[in-house]
Amino acid sequence: MELVLAFSDLALIRREFLRLGLTRNDLNQDPFEQFSLWLNQAMDADLPDATAMSLATSTSSGAPSLRTVLLKYYDQDGFVFYTNYGSRKAREIGSNPQVALLFFWREFERQIIVQGTAEKISTSDSLKYFLKRPRDSQIGAWVSQQSNVITSRKLLEQKFEEIKHKFANHEIPLPSFWGGYRVSPHSIEFWQGRENRLHDRFCYLKSDENGWKIDRLAP
Repeated sequence: MELVLAFSDLALIRREFLRLGLTRNDLNQDPFEQFSLWLNQAMDADLPDATAMSLATSTSSGAPSLRTVLLKYYDQDGFVFYTNYGSRKAREIGSNPQVALLFFWREFERQIIVQGTAEKISTSDSLKYFLKRPRDSQIGAWVSQQSNVITSRKLLEQKFEEIKHKFANHEIPLPSFWGGYRVSPHSIEFWQGRENRLHDRFCYLKSDENGWKIDRLAP
């Protein structure tokens, strides 16, 4: 059966990556310092959704799933995002905590790939972040049974108004079913696009409690 191409032959669509290069001397010995440098450059350039990251999880049998979440905090212990603890991602993390993150900054022709283990952060740390959210976003956390089947958007909107009315004269409490995860990495790869598909790739591998081994990878 012949494939029908809607616009053009996709195999012919390509562009060269000519913006920057990356050498071993460019890299900080600490991958979190290197991450901070790249993230700050993306934010300083006002790139849209600079803190967005794709999160890959899988079931205990290895069936994968993928979605985009927002990075809300990071330090030497890892990268933190927030979600409903009943969501698909949370259920899969519960059965298989091995995950991957992908940051992609197209304008800089850069990617960062993180592989590691996800675990829940403390309730107190989740509360600290929850209290910083806009009130309507706090209500939204109560409304959605994330990843469950619903019959219409109208039901969501009705429940939003119900919760809004319920807490009209009160602070909105942290839902017991909502909070953060920290991804503690065992590898972090920095990818810089280069011409002729000879991209620069450097991978930090955790070698012990206090050190990281840096390898250049073939593109």
